[in-house]
Amino acid sequence: MFKTLDVVVLVRDLPSEGLKGGDLGAIVEVYGPDKYDVEFVAASGRTQALVTLSADDIRAVDDRDLVSVRHLEKAAG
Repeated sequence: MFKTLDVVVLVRDLPSEGLKGGDLGAIVEVYGPDKYDVEFVAASGRTQALVTLSADDIRAVDDRDLVSVRHLEKAAG
């Protein structure tokens, strides 16, 4: 189970939100053992998406993960 402020990795694309598998997010609310509000932000700090996800949609960050930057296809707004 994840807890508030954990950094997590999205495991599938969410095209409607402009997100791709591998994007990093932070848990901002925990609704139970399987539902989380996760915030995804642009490198500037602007919120790209705030979505409710299940534990199957995210995973913990691993020491083998490398952080990178990509251009958004669709900016929030």
